[in-house]
Amino acid sequence: QVQLVESGGGLVQAGGSLRLSCAVSGGTFSSYSMGWFRQAPGKEREFLSGINRSGGLTYYADSVKGRFTVSRDNNKNTVFLQMNVLKPEDTAVYYCAAGSHGIWYRSYDYNTWGQGTQVTVSS
Repeated sequence: QVQLVESGGGLVQAGGSLRLSCAVSGGTFSSYSMGWFRQAPGKEREFLSGINRSGGLTYYADSVKGRFTVSRDNNKNTVFLQMNVLKPEDTAVYYCAAGSHGIWYRSYDYNTWGQGTQVTVSS
């Protein structure tokens, strides 16, 4: 069974940066599209970014485009989310997810989730 474990969250000041990691085990990592989502208190889960199996194609939501960068290392079974110019409104629990259908740009194609990591951006 595929397991996803996020790390790298924390407290950062506005304008700062964080790099999230998601380690995947129990499956063939290179066969999964990988995505990042977040959920703030009282809000719906938001699809932020996706990356295809090879890492050559990516998707970004408008809210993070130009500030966040997704990447993956298929040799290390890990996907990353580099977050720059963080804003207080980026405060949320961040989740990585795996999709087995080969689609990286649609939120509903992701079907396996990590436990999340908290990101808090202070003003």
